Amino acid sequence: MGKLIDGKAIAAGMRKEMASQVAELEAKGVTPGLAVVLVGEDPASRVYVSMKNKACAETGIFSDEYKLPGETTQEELLGLIEKLNNDSRIDGILVQLPLPKQIDEKVVLDAISPFKDVDGFHPYNVGRLVTGSPVFQPCTPFGVMKMLEATGVELAGKDVVIIGRSNIVGKPVALMCLAASATVTICHSRTENLPEKVGRADVVIAAVGRPEMIKGAWIKPGAVVIDVGVNRVGEKKLVGDVEFEAAKERASAITPVPGGVGPMTITMLLFNTLESAKGRASQQ
Repeated sequence: MGKLIDGKAIAAGMRKEMASQVAELEAKGVTPGLAVVLVGEDPASRVYVSMKNKACAETGIFSDEYKLPGETTQEELLGLIEKLNNDSRIDGILVQLPLPKQIDEKVVLDAISPFKDVDGFHPYNVGRLVTGSPVFQPCTPFGVMKMLEATGVELAGKDVVIIGRSNIVGKPVALMCLAASATVTICHSRTENLPEKVGRADVVIAAVGRPEMIKGAWIKPGAVVIDVGVNRVGEKKLVGDVEFEAAKERASAITPVPGGVGPMTITMLLFNTLESAKGRASQQ
């Protein structure tokens, strides 16, 4: 039976280290600052924002929250982003997605300064990731890489199969694995012979957004499984993209859902904000 990769524990260790680094920066007169912008009343978004605020408080990062009504115009939101781009107290800007229909997400994300883009979605930061010289890396894939590192998984030369091709997880995590000298195959919901491709993988990263689509029987014995999916089944049950109970019998290590990748996403957002603040401190 595979060992559980405990995202909560890895995240807690990283946050403890970050808190001491924040204290060092504060002694130099710099408090890392994260601006979080929430437009509308999406329940899941409100939960995420409150978790981010709590995580900021735990590590000593200044959190500046902007809750805007659902009818906010694109021009009004762009005006706020411009103000935050020019605010010297703010090292990172996060606009919580999804946005209301009247607002173009791409236009908004592109308006954030690439040097405050702690979500790692600005074309500048995506391009830097593609060329192997990243500045800010997207938080969930970055968290996946930190989990593999903490578990002692050596990616060089390994076959990594990623199921999912989104700009948020699939594509960036593929680039990160390539940078770590893995051999990478990107699959998705329309890939033919998916069981065969998964069955060859030393590391499986599932981010397709379909409950238990990856069957445990497909997993190669001894493989490492990272399940990024979070799918609600019924009223309360959360499951990943991987059939966990069967997969854990074959994997050497596997992430649970919940408690796996989830805690790492917010941790890497804080990490990126702290790195941005270090850059500001070095220029003083």
